[in-house]
Amino acid sequence: MDLQALSDFDLVATNGGFGRASRVSGRSKATLSRRVAELEESLGVRLIERGSQTLRLTDEGRALHERTHGLLSEIAEAGEAVVLGASTPRGRLRVSAPVVFAHVALPRIGVRFALAYPEVQLEIVAEDRKVDPVEDGYDLIIRIDPSPDERLVGRRFLNDERLIVAPPGMPRPVAGADGEETIVRAVLLSATPPGILWPIGSETDADIVLRPDPVLRLSSLLMVRDAVLAGAGAALLPKLLVAEDIEAGRLAYWGTRTGPPVEIWALQSSRRLIGAKVRAFLEVVGSAFPEKIFV
Repeated sequence: MDLQALSDFDLVATNGGFGRASRVSGRSKATLSRRVAELEESLGVRLIERGSQTLRLTDEGRALHERTHGLLSEIAEAGEAVVLGASTPRGRLRVSAPVVFAHVALPRIGVRFALAYPEVQLEIVAEDRKVDPVEDGYDLIIRIDPSPDERLVGRRFLNDERLIVAPPGMPRPVAGADGEETIVRAVLLSATPPGILWPIGSETDADIVLRPDPVLRLSSLLMVRDAVLAGAGAALLPKLLVAEDIEAGRLAYWGTRTGPPVEIWALQSSRRLIGAKVRAFLEVVGSAFPEKIFV
């Protein structure tokens, strides 16, 4: 595959048309059109639908653009770094993060990064779906307790805990006899399986095992937190999400669910080198959580 032709196709696809790509690059529309046509011929597929007033990529063209745009950006960034004699973060940086973490932590981190690296166009997408950094066009993805995946590499940058919290006026449960479960009015996530238990460990008191009796099921942790604040019942929520509410007295802390800590990881495709902009973003994230434990 001709790298220059591929680069010209990426230029056209990124800018949404031959005319805009010509104005941005200073190259003629005829040259760009010819190079894209040569790329189509070499691949044996149509990449761009001709005849439409706006650029329309074919399915093959969209797939090629999504899979190669990040790689071409990294090649360009590497070349600029060599020319400048330094690795200066620049260009577009796309980050995918879980909704709760994105809303609670990433606004201030994003502002700090944007002020420190004005040549990088940072885009943070809050979503709970499992994304693929290559196919979905992300430079970095943040995941909670990720499963091992040989296609991804990265590092853990934060530990969190799951806390049982409740409205301040709700009676706090006590340990039952012989480990008997205590039923509590609760707000659960929609995906919570039936029969779930909340064991609470304590260094001073007897362990308590709570059996949540759901009065409400909601699809997001943010909705669950709001329902508890409104007095609906107790809930199991990340410390990252409720620490300020507990400190302010808006929520009562009943205990920490026993078990391993929640691990939060920053991951990227194992097929890509860690570029300057990704490295810079990870440094800003790391500085926000120097102890790697949310307290």
